[in-house]
Amino acid sequence: MALEWLQSLSDFEITGGLTLLSLLIGGIIMAVGVIIARTVKLLFTKYYAPKLPQDTAKNLGKLIYFGIIIISFLVFTSSTGVDLSGLLVAGGIFGIVIGFATQSVVSNLISGIFLMIEKPVKQGDSVEIFGQDISGTLLDISTFSVRIRRFDGTIIRVPNESFFTSNIRSLTSTPVRRSEVTVGIAYKEDIDGAISVIEKEIRSTMPFVLVIPKPEFRVVELADSSVNIEILVWHPREDWSEVAPNLLKVTKRALDHAGIEIPFPQRVIWKAKE
Repeated sequence: MALEWLQSLSDFEITGGLTLLSLLIGGIIMAVGVIIARTVKLLFTKYYAPKLPQDTAKNLGKLIYFGIIIISFLVFTSSTGVDLSGLLVAGGIFGIVIGFATQSVVSNLISGIFLMIEKPVKQGDSVEIFGQDISGTLLDISTFSVRIRRFDGTIIRVPNESFFTSNIRSLTSTPVRRSEVTVGIAYKEDIDGAISVIEKEIRSTMPFVLVIPKPEFRVVELADSSVNIEILVWHPREDWSEVAPNLLKVTKRALDHAGIEIPFPQRVIWKAKE
């Protein structure tokens, strides 16, 4: 009886050689494909996603799910005997037209995939994009764009292609950072004496500055009105706000207490003898 019923289904042609039996088999394949896709995505989310950055895990989960659905659809079409040649030709022409119109979209999509694979920075990192005057905390990397919360509290969206092809500076990828400032002293002052009082002030008032590597002092320029000294100190990256913004203030205070002049721009004019 069951064999006769299956035979009747296979003999009943709907259109273009498509039978009820092949349609039933195709429906079962699609249903199984959806179940497999959901199961694999669930397993990925439970066991592997916690080991990856949040945005990467989310995008990979979508890629796995829709990838299995597409494979199931291809198996469905092959099992039902549907001829997709005409559809492929029309789709190819349409795809070329759409391709020219969506070049940036495709480029952003591919760049997003490469960003998730290479992982130059991760969610929560403080980053700076050279040439675009953009710096802040990376919120997430999505399919087409990157969101960055700037240090002023605003959020900016950067296309993946622009982010991927730019020079990206990570401000939090290393445990320590270096801050530097330049100060000028008068030509009459003793360089070693100025360096000594600055270093002593840094040691006594800035506990966040590392002892090793120790602060460095370099005479970088004999300028028009001053001898310019560059001061370089190392500190934990978390203490950047305690060191970098205050280093100039501490340096000036040390020179003021020692009576060392920080000169204004000046010119020496010689009057020719008549």
